[in-house]
Amino acid sequence: MSKVALKGSSKLVSDYFEYALNNILYQRGIYPQEDFITVKKFDLPMIKCNDDDICKYIENIMIQIRKWIYSKRIEKFVIVIISKSNLDNIERWEFDVKSENEEIEKDQIETQKEIQTIIRQITSSVSYLPVLKDDDYTFNVLVYTDPNTSIPIEWIDTEGDGKILQGDNIDNVNFTSFSTKFHHVNTSVSYKYT
Repeated sequence: MSKVALKGSSKLVSDYFEYALNNILYQRGIYPQEDFITVKKFDLPMIKCNDDDICKYIENIMIQIRKWIYSKRIEKFVIVIISKSNLDNIERWEFDVKSENEEIEKDQIETQKEIQTIIRQITSSVSYLPVLKDDDYTFNVLVYTDPNTSIPIEWIDTEGDGKILQGDNIDNVNFTSFSTKFHHVNTSVSYKYT
């Protein structure tokens, strides 16, 4: 296994997580529109935070995520949208990661096209997800790792608090998946509807 190829695959997956997180925060209106700028990534115009505090927070998350992806310790990256008024979990975006034990043949252009498709699906999801209104919302990032992974002190081990959405009014949408030579990523969103 080539360490260079594994590093490239890990960077691609972590970049996808970072831009998906930014896109979700923007599309769902968690922060004001003026806190974001448009940049080019994955050969697409992408949304990225422009607020120093938000950017620093996301970058600190991504530094550790990159390490876990490279060491094949990450199993799931989750973004939970939470109502500030009653602390209800409103949406749960899941990114399941499977690490391949062997390098598989995969064209980088094909992988980029798969990522483009998912980013477009995330962007278009606002057409069917319930409008977030009459409340302020925040988000929480959860990472599921191999049980033998040591957790840095900057991170809180929630010991299974998965912030699963509960109730009869829950729906789930699975998006297209993508794979690199070393990783396979599935993306989905669960949400409460009225």
